[in-house]
Amino acid sequence: MALALEGIKILDLSWVPVGHYCTMILGDLGAEVVKVEPTFETGLPAGLGVSPRGEEGRRIAAFNPQNRNKKSIVLNLRTPQGREVFYKLAEKADVILEGFRPGVTERLGVDYQTIAKINPRIIYCSISGYGQDGPYRDLPGHDANYISIGGALGLIGLRDGPPIFPQNLVADYAGGSLHGVMGILTALIARERTGRGQHVDIAMTDGVVSLLSLFAFEYFCHQTIEKRGEGLIGGAMPFYSAYQTKDGNYITIGCIEPHFWENICRALGREDFIPHQYVEGEKREEILSYFREVFRTKTRDEWFDLLKEKNIPIGKVYSIDEVFTDHQILYRRMVEEIEHPTLGKVRQVGIAMKFSDTPGSIRSLSPLLGEHTEEILQDLGYTEEQIEELRKAGATM
Repeated sequence: MALALEGIKILDLSWVPVGHYCTMILGDLGAEVVKVEPTFETGLPAGLGVSPRGEEGRRIAAFNPQNRNKKSIVLNLRTPQGREVFYKLAEKADVILEGFRPGVTERLGVDYQTIAKINPRIIYCSISGYGQDGPYRDLPGHDANYISIGGALGLIGLRDGPPIFPQNLVADYAGGSLHGVMGILTALIARERTGRGQHVDIAMTDGVVSLLSLFAFEYFCHQTIEKRGEGLIGGAMPFYSAYQTKDGNYITIGCIEPHFWENICRALGREDFIPHQYVEGEKREEILSYFREVFRTKTRDEWFDLLKEKNIPIGKVYSIDEVFTDHQILYRRMVEEIEHPTLGKVRQVGIAMKFSDTPGSIRSLSPLLGEHTEEILQDLGYTEEQIEELRKAGATM
């Protein structure tokens, strides 16, 4: 069965998970991804920066989904010989992804303007914190900084409490990786019409602001400034909140629509609460207090089993280990088992996008650092003697 992106060749220059996750998705959908990795360590833990090495590295690589379906070549782009190899790879590529701060690729001689002269059809995607222009373009940062300036962190947490960090899911993965995927695919479609490639500029902070579109609507239209722990879905309303259960776990309800609110009130034996869904003041505190008390009378799983039969939006707050044993998660194949030559079956997160005709697939596990260097160089026409010369010049390992 054909894969949706079969025949698309991608060069991945990124050293961090934001880029890795972006090209993981594209690789799962059939793209041929080559990781172009440096000859030096990046200082990040094994598997989060450049590909790992050695036997322990092989085990780490086997379980790391973000570099599956990829090959690894080591090139020192600071050398003329390393850049020459990259230019030859770029001639045959469809997409280049990089995740450096603005200006780095220019200094290395592998920026969009340089590569576009070699391959005018190239889609060149840059993922950075603040974008390729603007007053913050050179400012270093991480997810915490981007969700701060982008407005998301100020919305997350309890009322009158400090902001709560949602790991690095919002800016890195949603604002950066997923917008990178959308940008690359859109540019590939546009190239079918125009015949030209283009530069795709993805700023993680821009992505965060875009995710806040409904909050922006409330502000621009009604001058409403949503505050942390308040509003319709901020966690302060009785009908949309998390409640601790008898076993110390938590359950969530999301009864925004009136008929769902009626169902939860009936299920908890308090039909008198039905007219007061959006009430404020003492009555809201009365409802919250009752809900907190009653949810502590049963365990999380007992509440879930009871309320899911009553047409009520309800969810169990899981730890990571629980996620990957849930029946729905397993049924949707969000856990994949792949055979490893020495480790047996290894488990990885599955492929989220489901296609009826061109489903994605896991065709290979993550590589070791430079595992495919010789293979790729030979495919470019380099002889063994020329490859050895590249090593001596410090262009590869």
